[in-house]
Amino acid sequence: MSYQLELRHLRYFLAVAEDLHFRKAAERLYISQPGLSRQIKELEKGLGIQLFDRHNRKVELTAAGVFLQSEFRRYTKELDNIIQHAKSLNDGLLGNLKFGYVGSAMQQIIPDLLLAFRKKYPNILFSLKEMDNQKQIEGLLSHHIDLGFVRLERVPKGLEIHPLLKEPFCLVLPKNHPINANNFEHLSQLKEESFILFDPQYSTSYYEKVLQIFDDSGFSPIITHNTIHSSSIYKLIENNFGISIVPKSLQVDYLEGIKFIELPQIPQRTVLSAVWLTNNRNPILNNILSLVKAK
Repeated sequence: MSYQLELRHLRYFLAVAEDLHFRKAAERLYISQPGLSRQIKELEKGLGIQLFDRHNRKVELTAAGVFLQSEFRRYTKELDNIIQHAKSLNDGLLGNLKFGYVGSAMQQIIPDLLLAFRKKYPNILFSLKEMDNQKQIEGLLSHHIDLGFVRLERVPKGLEIHPLLKEPFCLVLPKNHPINANNFEHLSQLKEESFILFDPQYSTSYYEKVLQIFDDSGFSPIITHNTIHSSSIYKLIENNFGISIVPKSLQVDYLEGIKFIELPQIPQRTVLSAVWLTNNRNPILNNILSLVKAK
């Protein structure tokens, strides 16, 4: 028997076993009674097992029939569950979504997005990995991640980008630094300071934008350290190794050893964007993109 024929026979057998009446079972299955009788006989012949005792006015299950009814019910229920699981995967209701992100996206953008998404799709698993911008682009193109959160102006062909947050920059200084929000007037006040910046590999376009800030301020910064993690920048600043400029979304209030001064007066802004592969086949991606694009 083919697999398809076997499944059809099981459905016919279970209908007759439940009704113990060929005509009623045939009506429920929308087939003729002779056709149903023939299918059951084919099943019995194929299995080499008598499933029903047939009398003039009634039909009874044999002992083997009772056993197979119980087993086939369990089997078809499992099969229904398997098909439903596959449908949920196809519809993006189950599965795994892999994120890459730069650190600032985890301050608010990603938590808010996941909370909103989980309300509608509670059975989705998320894999989250902090990565620099270039690593995310490589991960998207190689299908290692499904969605990235980057600070890039442009992305390669085949990727789509959607801006989520346009924000100003902040100065980051040691807590005991003499410059504060009250006496700060211009960045040139800090031209003799050592600067700790995000490494150019974090994002070339972001790095160039930060250097534009210094160009507009009339000096070239003394850059003593580069890193790709804000936590490293903050630890160095706390220990008086220098100062920094970071996106406003990286401002945190719970770090006692550093302070922030927002720079709304400068024209430069940095943009945090979502990026994804246009032909990504993960069905969950389309569901979460509806939330991303609404922002």
